Amino acid sequence: MSGGVPQSMSVRRIPRGPRPEAVPVLVGRACSFVGVLDIAAGVFPRFRHSRVHALAEVLPGAFGPFAAALSLSAGVLLLLLAHGLGRRKRRAWRAAVALLPLGAVAQFTYRHSLVGVLISLALLAPLLRHRDQFAALPDPRSRWRALANFVLMSAGSLALGLVVVSAHPHRMAGDPSLADRITHVLYGLFGVEGPVHYRGSTSSTVAFSLGALGLLTAVTTVYLAFRPEHPAARLTEEDEARLRALLAKHGGRDSLGHFALRRDKAVVFSPSGKAAVTYRVVSGVMLASGDPIGDVEAWPGAIERFMDEARAHSWTPAVMGCSETGGEVWTRETGLDALELGDEAVVDVADFSLAGRAMRNVRQMVKRIERAGYETRVRRVRDLGDAELDRIRRAADDWRGTDTERGFSMALGRVGDPADGDCLVATAHKPDAEPGAYGDLRAVLHFVPWGSDGVSLDLMRRDRSADPGMNELLIVAALQAAPRLGIERVSLNFAMFRSALARGEKIGAGPVLRAWRGLLVFLSRWFQIESLYKFNAKFRPRWEPRFVVYRASADLPRIGLAAMQAEGFVNVAPPLPRFLRRRTPTRRPCAHRVAERDARAV
Repeated sequence: MSGGVPQSMSVRRIPRGPRPEAVPVLVGRACSFVGVLDIAAGVFPRFRHSRVHALAEVLPGAFGPFAAALSLSAGVLLLLLAHGLGRRKRRAWRAAVALLPLGAVAQFTYRHSLVGVLISLALLAPLLRHRDQFAALPDPRSRWRALANFVLMSAGSLALGLVVVSAHPHRMAGDPSLADRITHVLYGLFGVEGPVHYRGSTSSTVAFSLGALGLLTAVTTVYLAFRPEHPAARLTEEDEARLRALLAKHGGRDSLGHFALRRDKAVVFSPSGKAAVTYRVVSGVMLASGDPIGDVEAWPGAIERFMDEARAHSWTPAVMGCSETGGEVWTRETGLDALELGDEAVVDVADFSLAGRAMRNVRQMVKRIERAGYETRVRRVRDLGDAELDRIRRAADDWRGTDTERGFSMALGRVGDPADGDCLVATAHKPDAEPGAYGDLRAVLHFVPWGSDGVSLDLMRRDRSADPGMNELLIVAALQAAPRLGIERVSLNFAMFRSALARGEKIGAGPVLRAWRGLLVFLSRWFQIESLYKFNAKFRPRWEPRFVVYRASADLPRIGLAAMQAEGFVNVAPPLPRFLRRRTPTRRPCAHRVAERDARAV
């Protein structure tokens, strides 16, 4: 007989709990459930258990209304903390550990069943046992969270207050109207008695609950408004200098490289300092754009730092618009997936010509505009005087179609900065026309360097009163002036889902592909999808595929929303009021730098 287990004997499996890494999500869901129980306990006191009724009666009478308000407040806060617990936030864990016993005590005091109390206390066990899973650092802070908190909490408090006021119909004096109940809620949120009256101690219970909701809204809003602000991203002078040094050596590899110098991005460097990844955090998504900067052999080190930073804060990692090479490195080093997002239009200057039937429309448009008296000038930023640069900058701001500057992955966010002397500016002028607000200036195109022999289109702005075709005119002018400026390639706009649009309009396209193209055409009413593709196609470019790198398919909607926010298409907010602005914001060091500093201190 061998020393192993006989085949006739069955091996008893020991039941095990969930994987430790899955605990935060489960705890977050359970926390939401407990929060709902606490809210119900504070709103509906008639659900009580007779066996605990006698125990609760020995407590002072004033504890009843106070316990109702405490249970209600704890429930609201637990609902707010559930998302943070699911994202492994340490502060959310600390707050939940403190709130769960308070909610349990409040439920018991307010004469309710032991079921809610036991569930609240039972949730403490996995929180304490798996406390090492809740180690994520806080997110970058913004004062706009105070405004969002005020709006959402006010709406939630009003709705929940109506439930509180209406939850005691048998103890109401009369039958108050909906207007009276809303008025009572609004008064109660400020701690003032309203027009609705109750019999017995219910009046105090409702008053305590409404006052707690109002106090909760005020305290959380004031806390978020006046706590120290950490900018979502800020490129320091030292970081910018290091990035420029990397671009000077390796900037010709990626046409989006120079856009890494946006000053509203953060950056992580590889341990060797030979590569870097720039990013911005939007709605919990750590969003990088383009390929890593620097030596390809050092990319894995920078990518590892990027992923470490995402894990430290429990952010969702994502990369927008990386090249095929970049996508291969990202997926190989991280295990993430890649999906083709669209194509970048690149024009080789040596192959560009206005001759031929394919360029007839562009050629005719350019000739017509030139006959109308327009002139073009293509120069480096360093060759422009301060007065002209200021005029171009003000015109570009004034001609912007939106209140907020759009762009993230293919936009620099500034024009005419002294540090960007290699940038290219193409301008259209009409000398024989009546001078406008900016003299004879009618349109501006701005290009950023792509290595030493290329440029990438940054922005296109024109006077709304100018003739159509200004952008085509200036692109042609830039391509014709490129040889004397030492430019061999020009990157134009990025066309999302270009291949789907191109294949969907061909003969023989299947119903699925035609339906997908139809949806893209429909979305083009709000987003420049089809129009950018057709505009780029005019110049007969070669198409370079670009990819989005993501962790799971379920993250794609969230990543898409974060990308739209970063690009300025949604959630565009006006400037903060002066009293909410921080004059000297300090940059919070990223997680790996904190670890290095602590190691040096030891």
